Amino acid sequence: MKLVLFDLDNTLLAGDSDFEWAQFLIRKGVLDEEVHAIRNEQFYADYKAGTLDIDAFLEFQLAPLARHDRAELDVWHREFMDGSIRPIMTPKARALVKQHLDSDALTAIVTATNSFVTGPIAREFGIPHLIATIPAFEHGRFTGRPRGTPSFKEGKTVRVEAWLESMGLWWGAFESSHFYSDSHNDLPLMEKVSHPVAVDPDETLADHAHHHGWPIISLR
Repeated sequence: MKLVLFDLDNTLLAGDSDFEWAQFLIRKGVLDEEVHAIRNEQFYADYKAGTLDIDAFLEFQLAPLARHDRAELDVWHREFMDGSIRPIMTPKARALVKQHLDSDALTAIVTATNSFVTGPIAREFGIPHLIATIPAFEHGRFTGRPRGTPSFKEGKTVRVEAWLESMGLWWGAFESSHFYSDSHNDLPLMEKVSHPVAVDPDETLADHAHHHGWPIISLR
């Protein structure tokens, strides 16, 4: 059996779903553009630089979920999928996912973006498992806080190993394990798998991949 893991933002997607969700809410007038656009862009820059404060970011990212009913959020998300996400799901990304699904590999998306935003995206790709940051949900509403370990940097490895353990599996249960990512933030998980693949990588990851002889591909 093979294990295949995909990062989502700027890997399977030709863009960042976290960033795009905030921009979508700004365009709808749900978030104040002057306040949120600047912070959204700064958090995104911090992520790319490897300096993101995940706790501060999650406080920012999850707060809008807590201010609205789930039914309303779900309606907005369907609009978000049509206008912001499907256009950045590239044919090459869809073909790569299909190739691995057709091989009967155990396949998952592993992303720092919260599961409300990313769940429908995983389903659109046909990927059956999602390991994402979990927004706490109580009494029919999001609380604005995360639950458990955020799926970010070393947290991705922690969450993947807990997921495997829940099925009675571990790294050694697989003949091979693959992880596709664009970001140096994902190096802890990339170094755990037998076949790390850099996808349209940032400069730091590209240098690391060249040094270690990892494949570099483009899905754009």
